[in-house]
Amino acid sequence: MQTDERVRRARPDDVPALVELIYSLAEYERARDQCHVTAEQLQTALFGDKPAVFCHVAEHEGEVAGCAIWFLSFSTWRGVHGIYLEDLYVRPETRGTGLGKALLTALAQECVTQGYERLEWSVLNWNTPAINFYKSLSAGPQDEWMVYRLTDEALTQLGS
Repeated sequence: MQTDERVRRARPDDVPALVELIYSLAEYERARDQCHVTAEQLQTALFGDKPAVFCHVAEHEGEVAGCAIWFLSFSTWRGVHGIYLEDLYVRPETRGTGLGKALLTALAQECVTQGYERLEWSVLNWNTPAINFYKSLSAGPQDEWMVYRLTDEALTQLGS
């Protein structure tokens, strides 16, 4: 299995760059006002005592230019874990260099190596460039499923 030397697991010193990438993604997705992550939160999530979130970074000219932030999912039907890709982002100036594909390839390799049977993610329905990119990799949409979410007051109300 060949690995792309531009991609590696994130390290604690990558956290400031990762926070910047997350905010850039939120801006791109027209939701900057909804993004509140801090470097401390990300540091704990990725490198604390019991990390449940993982990250690969892609480098371009010695700088972090992209990231894939992910966590384990579980399929009760298949009986094994999978990877849920929370964020995939590559800086605009480095798009077209293969970094996005290299990041997804690293996650696919993680699945194969660990015996995980799924690599899944969500994409906004208006994000045509991303949709076309995913289709070019033979990824298919799961059109029969709708995502539901509880947050903020609704979550607090139900959980109280």
